[in-house]
Amino acid sequence: MDTMRDRFIATTSRLLDEDPRLALVLAEISKDGFQRAQERHPDRVINVGIREQLLIGTGGGMALTGMRPVMHTFASFLVERPFEQLKLDFGHQGAHGVLVSAGGSYDWPAGGFTHMSPGDVALMDTLDGWTVHVPGHPDEAEAVLREAAAGDGSVYVRLSAHTNASARPRPRSGFSVLREGSRGVVVAVGPMLDNVLAATEGLDVSVVYATTVRPFDGGTLRRAVATARPDVVLVEPYLAGTSTAAANDALAQVPHRVLGLGIGRRELRRYGTIEEHLAGQGLDPTALRARIDAFLG
Repeated sequence: MDTMRDRFIATTSRLLDEDPRLALVLAEISKDGFQRAQERHPDRVINVGIREQLLIGTGGGMALTGMRPVMHTFASFLVERPFEQLKLDFGHQGAHGVLVSAGGSYDWPAGGFTHMSPGDVALMDTLDGWTVHVPGHPDEAEAVLREAAAGDGSVYVRLSAHTNASARPRPRSGFSVLREGSRGVVVAVGPMLDNVLAATEGLDVSVVYATTVRPFDGGTLRRAVATARPDVVLVEPYLAGTSTAAANDALAQVPHRVLGLGIGRRELRRYGTIEEHLAGQGLDPTALRARIDAFLG
């Protein structure tokens, strides 16, 4: 199976051929994959080098001319390093574009903490009006990329090397209810779905799948807790608790409890595999089962 990043390169290369409004701005990362696209569209595929603030500034300038810029690099360099440019060159200017990250929370553990970004979605939450997609499979990534490229709003697509075994049908909007139960509701975000399904096997809980996390689908969550005990566990592949405020707001009229599981603030300084990092963060099926059981009681 190809990776989400492979699918992004193939899909965006085709879209550049089809849509003259589309532009791609790179900062060295993935430039080899886009070499042929750059040869075909030298005026719309721009590599600014290792200058991430310029990456966002260039995209913002293109957006102000009516183009649809897609900006891409590792999440730590796309969201964290040039955050001021995102806030001003897009938000303050009223410009819109598509951010597509790679690297996730720890997709390349040997790269160290400089190449890890568990806090990216929480940081994007401080900006107004951004749609945030967290696909769990390359097929899902392609669907949201095509949707984002064809749209006009501000979109962040968070790609990861951590994937589920199979894609799920994309709902018209919001979350999908995959299982129904009475003890509580477990919301699995993007690539956390397979681990959540394994962890909750045999448990009398509802499982809700989310690939678009902003805007947060409070309606589906409210309907899920209406048929179950209003205890909600959020399992996210980034900073733990990122969506707890959104869940609490959605359930403001319902007495409830929310447990946010995800990446802890403590930095894990030993290199390893994605699976070892998941286990270290308590996000493997065995640890998730114990944490969910303890919370639900």
